[in-house]
Amino acid sequence: MTQVWRGLHLGRAPMEMTDLPVGLRRRLATALPPGLALGATSVNDAGDTTKWLWALPDGPAVETVLMHYPDRATVCVSTQAGCAMACGFCATGQAGFRRHLSAGEIVEQVVRARRAALPRRLSNVVFMGMGEPLANYRPTWAAVERLHGDLAISARHITVSTVGLVPGIRRLATERLPVNLAVSLHAANDALRDELVPVNRRWPLGLLMEACQAWTEAKGRRLSFEWALIDGINDRSADAIELADLARPLAAHVNLIP
Repeated sequence: MTQVWRGLHLGRAPMEMTDLPVGLRRRLATALPPGLALGATSVNDAGDTTKWLWALPDGPAVETVLMHYPDRATVCVSTQAGCAMACGFCATGQAGFRRHLSAGEIVEQVVRARRAALPRRLSNVVFMGMGEPLANYRPTWAAVERLHGDLAISARHITVSTVGLVPGIRRLATERLPVNLAVSLHAANDALRDELVPVNRRWPLGLLMEACQAWTEAKGRRLSFEWALIDGINDRSADAIELADLARPLAAHVNLIP
């Protein structure tokens, strides 16, 4: 059993597990088909970013992105097929929600990426692909625990992103593993954020900042704010001042996305 588990988490297909008897390999190949079928692969001109489109067994597709650096690699994984958050500037949100991914489907993205990253070490996992991780909380957290426990990826090198699901942030603050938290903020006043990130109408900035404060106090980790720059909408001097007013009390890192 240990050999099978190790082989699967190294990204080996059952027939590649040569330390197992041939008969067992054949039975495993039948019983354990891949959860993700490769639909398409694209590589950027520099060759340092690879994007995969995977087809799920029931039809929906999800994306995984592998980013290469000189001595390591980072993978960005999806947690849902589609997304129900309906953020106006996000193509996934506009396409609508199909279904949640299982913990196994999330982990398989990392396993596939780790093998493709060789000889570089896959050191970081970011839950910033398709979907809202905290809306699929149990499978997302189960995947985090497997990545940490079975693939030996440090919790401090795992980042969970959210558009601001306050109950999920507060729940994340109670978990034993100190993962990083990134909040997709994009606006620092409720009027604009209601428009860009509709979930803000349910959990406005005041409640969101309180949850972020609770998370930082519980974990002692640096919070990140993600900010997609939209020409003439949230890239003005006034927007920067409002953002600074939110980030400064939390000592939050701001990641500007051109």
